Amino acid sequence: MGYSARRTARRRKLGAELRALREAASVSIEEAARAIHGERTKISRQETGRHRVTRLELETLFTLYGAEDEKLRQWLIALSAEGGGRNWWRQHGDAFTDDFKEALTLESDAARIAVFQSRVIPGLLQTQEYATAVIAGSSPGLSEQRLNFHVDIRMSRQSIFLRGNPPRYTAVMTEGVVRQQIGGPKVLVDQLRHLLTLGETPDVTIQVIPYSQSEFTSAGGSFVLYSYPDPLDFDVVQVAHLHGDLYSEEDETAAKYRKAFERLQASALSPRKSAELISSVSHELERE
Repeated sequence: MGYSARRTARRRKLGAELRALREAASVSIEEAARAIHGERTKISRQETGRHRVTRLELETLFTLYGAEDEKLRQWLIALSAEGGGRNWWRQHGDAFTDDFKEALTLESDAARIAVFQSRVIPGLLQTQEYATAVIAGSSPGLSEQRLNFHVDIRMSRQSIFLRGNPPRYTAVMTEGVVRQQIGGPKVLVDQLRHLLTLGETPDVTIQVIPYSQSEFTSAGGSFVLYSYPDPLDFDVVQVAHLHGDLYSEEDETAAKYRKAFERLQASALSPRKSAELISSVSHELERE
């Protein structure tokens, strides 16, 4: 009891690796279940990331599957460990969708976060007023209380930049994003000033793809690439859709999005030139 849970990226990755080991060793699900004194469904749920795998169960399965590679064993043990540092949002857990919980978990655990946005300023970089306008526009009909709740949560998420080991955060956005007057000119001016301030910090890089960029680079829409630190060393892609977010930790998918992000970065202005463009847009709005 208490071990069954939603499918996090770490659990999905661990489950897929355990299944590959089991199949390579020609061990049936029934044999694996007997080894850990569990039901057949437990192995199935572990391999699909829907049930936690304990350290003792891992060691038992390593022996059964003949997994002798120490580096692989340590990697899987690290994957099985539950991440910490997420207590601030757990008190509100019942109010969040599984998609949003996944994003919070990834933000808390990732060593690097790479974001491409073609619609709005990324949430972790938003001011309170800009976030209010974005959330209100995305969820019309929200009560003032619920709107304030979601804005407060978005502001709380930004505390990851204040921790002792903040993630390396890189944001690439189109020029249209920094010109779209969401919330009105004053809100956007304050937001752009905030971007300039954040861009001066050592862990945040902001780049803008200008209108003048003639080379077409398609990414298929906004996405976030989360990179886990060693010894986990794997990436998770989050792709936004109208009805929710899709997550993938498949190596091939992650590699495609890494290359897409590299192309987007190459087509964007340098961080210094991007700051100059942002500053120029801000000054234009102030003169109006």
